[in-house]
Amino acid sequence: MESLGILRLRAENPGPLTMSGTNSWVVGRDPAWVVDPGPRLAAHLERLTVALRERGGLGGIALTHDHIDHSESVVALRERFPAPLAAGRGGADVELADGVRFGPFEALYTPGHSPDHFALIAGTACFAGDAILGEGSVFVAPDPGALAGYLNGLQRLRERELDVLCPGHGPPIWTPGERIREYIEHRLDRERRLVAAIDGGLRGEQALLDAAWSDVPASLRPLAAITLAAHLDKLAEEGRLPLPFAR
Repeated sequence: MESLGILRLRAENPGPLTMSGTNSWVVGRDPAWVVDPGPRLAAHLERLTVALRERGGLGGIALTHDHIDHSESVVALRERFPAPLAAGRGGADVELADGVRFGPFEALYTPGHSPDHFALIAGTACFAGDAILGEGSVFVAPDPGALAGYLNGLQRLRERELDVLCPGHGPPIWTPGERIREYIEHRLDRERRLVAAIDGGLRGEQALLDAAWSDVPASLRPLAAITLAAHLDKLAEEGRLPLPFAR
């Protein structure tokens, strides 16, 4: 990663939602830029501070989305290094939108995991946040148009010439096209299983999870239920649910 001027700093906050921990990315030098400063943990904040001092200060902070494990350190980091903040919502100095540029980054809208989610592209590197992970898969929140928007965002990323995906959790991905294709196919396979279950007469959250998410461990079943709701919303938006349909 250093050959691309990119440093990965992983916070020590492992868990079911954060996998091995949340990644913060330090990009470039003189000044450097930070993607997702992460949780407010003293040791993590200190590592960010040291890295930024070594790289000539902070040009700005960009958030892929404002979930707390990605954004909690924003205030503390800006107290040490006053610099502009770019984000999709929340009164940032620069409000991200599709195609907006901030420092070395171009924002590409990738809703699904959250409605304010953006991938940030700098050269041939994409800081993917929680749109694509280096380990496991993401959950998609049931916001209006979330799943269709997520698939569209993945397809648009797939069309870009990228050398590496820098995810919000897990290691860098050096086969971007392959991983994005896997993510799209995984989501469409879930949809096919779900449609088959519904066509077979199954109804209710638990029955549909048993049919389409049978491989998900019990500890992650609540997250699967969230994504199930997003899939049902997409089918409803497309007029593909039988009526009446009781969830």
